[in-house]
Amino acid sequence: MDRTLISRTTIFDGSGAAPYAGDVLVEGQRIVAVQRGGKLPRGDARVVDGAGATLMPGLIEPHGHVSYPDAPSNSYFTKLPPEEHVLITMRNAKTMLDCGYTSVLSGASAKPRLDVVIRNEINAGRIPGPRYLANGPEITVTGGLGDENELHLPHFETPTFAWVADGPEEVRKICRLLVREGTDLFKLNVSGHAGPTDHRTDRAVMTDAEVGAAMDVARANGGRVRAHARSADSVKMCIRHGLGIIYHANFADEEALDRLDANRDWCFVVPALGLAYQACHAGSEWGFTPERVRDLRHQLELSVETMRVMRRRGIRVLPGGDYGFAWNPHGTYARDLLLFVDVLGFTPMETLAAATRLGGEIMGRPDELGQIKPGCLADLLLVDGDPLADIKRLQDRDALLMIMKDGCLYKAPTS
Repeated sequence: MDRTLISRTTIFDGSGAAPYAGDVLVEGQRIVAVQRGGKLPRGDARVVDGAGATLMPGLIEPHGHVSYPDAPSNSYFTKLPPEEHVLITMRNAKTMLDCGYTSVLSGASAKPRLDVVIRNEINAGRIPGPRYLANGPEITVTGGLGDENELHLPHFETPTFAWVADGPEEVRKICRLLVREGTDLFKLNVSGHAGPTDHRTDRAVMTDAEVGAAMDVARANGGRVRAHARSADSVKMCIRHGLGIIYHANFADEEALDRLDANRDWCFVVPALGLAYQACHAGSEWGFTPERVRDLRHQLELSVETMRVMRRRGIRVLPGGDYGFAWNPHGTYARDLLLFVDVLGFTPMETLAAATRLGGEIMGRPDELGQIKPGCLADLLLVDGDPLADIKRLQDRDALLMIMKDGCLYKAPTS
């Protein structure tokens, strides 16, 4: 069994406690020993000298779109042939691991089986990539976010950006189909997107019966549901149905915040701040009209204020999400960490704990992922310097001296 000793390093263990000097011993897939002050016996282990570097858990992306091809528009997904799309998704999975993201919870797949196929290949060890919970396409309603159909064009049964389902029985059928195809997750577009006048962002577009149908299928089959929910009533609908992974939530009102607070033990919010931030700052380069940018800026301002309130209340808010668009491309994932600090007011410690320990919780494996302690899976990063002092270090791939997933050295130190 392979053994690796990371010695003489500074350990950020993901718990939120202050870093400390020490050694970590990995045996097979798992961490078997952590010694404050160091001096663990070497035995027959491979030794990685961590002097001057910080050892931390691998980063976890809670809103990944591995199959999104850095597209300039949603319609681009429909035009991309599946052969090319598979190769792009493979490259994106590798990019995530190159950037230190060792686990990803998929926010949605661009085609019905892309996530499933890539997850299976990663699990079989045939391609590099993060630990992966697979999703299907987003599920929406007629006129909701992702409904790209037009009356003068044929209506295709196969989903493109999203699957359109009206009524609980249609939702139930699609969820059952996704279970049959092997997805771990479903995603519901419970509200719209963009500005308050676009796709009805200011209110829910799905009904209680539709959300309840998806939850019934998930519970019956051991799956999980997450929701694109920007409006206050859509957030409250999610909580009412026990749907605990909520993307965006930027229009949450006081009642919605109270409900999130009361259910903080099982609710997570992932604002996906980078998408709106980049659209406001670079959207004009990709055809965003001044009116659209103005709406997005309004959305961003609301999101920032709402997330600051959530932080003060102790609601679990996680960085990451919605990378895979032209203005918010793959490979820039760690920018969200900086935005959490510079824009939302989280401390670097809070931000990295959210990206590791809370990431393990949202993945459904709190005792195995996101922390450095005996028994955890050995998903580890060795970072040159101190990311708590300079969180931008995590945007620099060259600063990631070592990347380990499941106890295997994906990237080994050069010296």
